[in-house]
Amino acid sequence: MIKVVLIGAGTMGSTHAHAYGQMEGVQVAGVVDIQAERAQSLADEVHARAFASYEEAMSALEDVDVVDVCLPTYLHKSYVLQAAQAGKHVICEKPLARHLADAEEMIAACRQHGVKLFVGHVLRFFPEYAQARAIVEAGDLGEIGVVRTSRGGAFPRAWNNWYADYSLSGGLTLDMIIHDFDYLRWCFGEVDRVYAKSLRGRVYGQTDYALVTLRFQSGIIAHVEGTWAHESFAMSFEIAGKNGVLHFDSARDNPITAVSRNEVQGGPGVAVPESPLCEGTYYRELRHFMDCITTGCEPQITAEDGLEALRISLAALESMETGKPVTLIHKTSALQH
Repeated sequence: MIKVVLIGAGTMGSTHAHAYGQMEGVQVAGVVDIQAERAQSLADEVHARAFASYEEAMSALEDVDVVDVCLPTYLHKSYVLQAAQAGKHVICEKPLARHLADAEEMIAACRQHGVKLFVGHVLRFFPEYAQARAIVEAGDLGEIGVVRTSRGGAFPRAWNNWYADYSLSGGLTLDMIIHDFDYLRWCFGEVDRVYAKSLRGRVYGQTDYALVTLRFQSGIIAHVEGTWAHESFAMSFEIAGKNGVLHFDSARDNPITAVSRNEVQGGPGVAVPESPLCEGTYYRELRHFMDCITTGCEPQITAEDGLEALRISLAALESMETGKPVTLIHKTSALQH
């Protein structure tokens, strides 16, 4: 039995908790949240114990195997480091951290203490996106030239309205379209250059839009669009090759379910996209992580993949600030030694 302590009982924490509840051989042993009522409510739903702090949970529970961090981005580092030092495997929601140096420190700590670090880039587990990659890999589209992705919905509401603080969240570029950056890198390899524009600072703070152009080392060009200015959540992609074009639009082709929990009373919560299949996307992601712990196999997404997605996101933010393209310098190989 793999025992999990879940840190954070908000939208993503709840999503993870209920996914674990469907798994054989996995138990949510504890739910931690500084909001006691929220921790207790989620703990009751998954038959776990509720705690007000990580320290309280770890001293009260025995044989914990995994710490799952579902907290605001700027809090990730502290809990990942504590879990690694305690010898626990770690699942950390994306983005891995707000700053590159923090992410590198987190990866190094997990490696030093011999524990696995999984990053929640769930887009790789959506069947539509996985199938698209398989079609590209098979060569059915021929040589790929241009890719376009889009993702967006309403501004997310959460604890302390932390998404609205750019210094903490990095805005929609770091929090949301980082999904597309990871997916595109998974499909097409390393990104060489990033150029980006956004509305940040020019419109009302909780309405945002970003357009990021990625040039891959292979020569492929990708245009990544993100918005917090739409009422309903949707995501799409278009992959154009010499032999054909592949399309997907969640709002048109295969409607997704947007699970919204009221993080702030009177406003929408955080959209959590799901695939309309019996086995949810977050279930498949977390089941894969659990299987990696059991078998010792390499995860489909590594901590270094999470680091590279963060690097692309931060380069996009830099480009938005300077108005200039940013050339990436990759350090992943150095981290692997």
